[in-house]
Amino acid sequence: MKVALLLGLFAAATPAAAAPLDLVASHAGERGNAAAPVGLDPSGFTGVKARDTFSGDVVRILQAHCQSCHHEGDIAPFPLISYRDAFEHRDAIRLMTSTRQMPPWHMGPCQDFEGDASLSPADIQTISRWVAMGAPEGDAKDLPPPLAFPTTWKLGDPDLVLSMKDAFTPDLSKGDVYRCFVLPTNQTEDRWVSGVEVKPGSRPMVHHVLLFIDTGTTSQAKDDADPLPGYACFGGPGFDLTAGGGLGGWAPGARPQVMPEGVGMFLPKNSRVVMQVHYSVKSGVMEPDATSVGVYYSKTPVKKRYRNLPLVNLGFKIPAGAANYPVSASFSYIPVGLHLLSVTPHMHLLGQTMDVNLKKSSGADVCLGHVPSWDFNWQGSYFYKDSIPIGPGDAVSLIATYDNSDRNPENPNSPPKDVTWGEQTYDEMCIAFVGFTVDIENLVAAPETAAYTPADFGLVPDVR
Repeated sequence: MKVALLLGLFAAATPAAAAPLDLVASHAGERGNAAAPVGLDPSGFTGVKARDTFSGDVVRILQAHCQSCHHEGDIAPFPLISYRDAFEHRDAIRLMTSTRQMPPWHMGPCQDFEGDASLSPADIQTISRWVAMGAPEGDAKDLPPPLAFPTTWKLGDPDLVLSMKDAFTPDLSKGDVYRCFVLPTNQTEDRWVSGVEVKPGSRPMVHHVLLFIDTGTTSQAKDDADPLPGYACFGGPGFDLTAGGGLGGWAPGARPQVMPEGVGMFLPKNSRVVMQVHYSVKSGVMEPDATSVGVYYSKTPVKKRYRNLPLVNLGFKIPAGAANYPVSASFSYIPVGLHLLSVTPHMHLLGQTMDVNLKKSSGADVCLGHVPSWDFNWQGSYFYKDSIPIGPGDAVSLIATYDNSDRNPENPNSPPKDVTWGEQTYDEMCIAFVGFTVDIENLVAAPETAAYTPADFGLVPDVR
């Protein structure tokens, strides 16, 4: 993969999100069923607080950490809105929370991230006590107001909606399909974008989406030459990304992210957004898809452009049988002052751990992201609550580990074989995309820098 392509990507291929598995069959799912302890008085349980009921603390934990996915029409396979919902899945809830498989949050605590869905030990203990005492409902008068979930766009009505001209049904008989769809913006002036939201047409079939910007005519020519909607684009979108770059992407489970005030993504006038959709054969679905994109313009002046650089290793080979194989990547020297806004780790099925680190010129080490147990089924971008300054002379690196042994249940090859970089799920990748702004940039005073690429600031990764 060319460096130009890597510089334009916001995030790498990310798979369909895994859903919580209901490991214990419910025998009392109906409210009022004789087997369900509806209205059970918890006061007789030693050491159990009266608020350890669904109407007390439990529903509030579900609202804060679970219901954003677990409501009708979203990614989770069942809702966790009502007492009936929670009681039916009580054993699975206890198991998945006590083992920290749910809520899906796969970053270690070395930095504070926006939207951290992980539960505190106290929350986990509350859920365990609630289940252990029979999952009482409590008093309905204690229920908080229900949450409202948007039925269309989660960020509200977009300023610009980009839609596929025609629905597309991929032929998955020979494996996964990568297809690019050209979405003209028809904008006569440059725009700054504060956020994008992708609405998949077929949730089961759409594996992930990446959004690229084409300021030329190549993508349209490719589309015109293909009789089907869009054009085949395995790997990248098939044009130089150094001018336009990208607008982000989507993977199931990811929530749309709004840029901090004063920061935006650049959408040049008369450009085209090229939407690369990965359709997965594993979904078992083959149906028409009409994925669309909502674009949200910045409402305040933008002083800095949000850019991404990949920490990437393209030249590794993970030997067959290796159970803890390390792969590294780096920027050995940062030439200008930056502020880091986000980190996006990416590996495939053999990935186990990843650490992204900052080495200060003073010699100090700073953890930028720690993935203690990689989960191929849940991937996303992690935005820091407070941006992290990087000074000239600092270095950024990653170290990832892979398990290519027959003891890895996720290993796609049996028996194991050597694995290298590649786009297919059974290949591997080693990338962490680092989102940043440049300290010296002030787009109000020097708007021409909006078109600068990371390389214009001397930022070129050590591609191996």
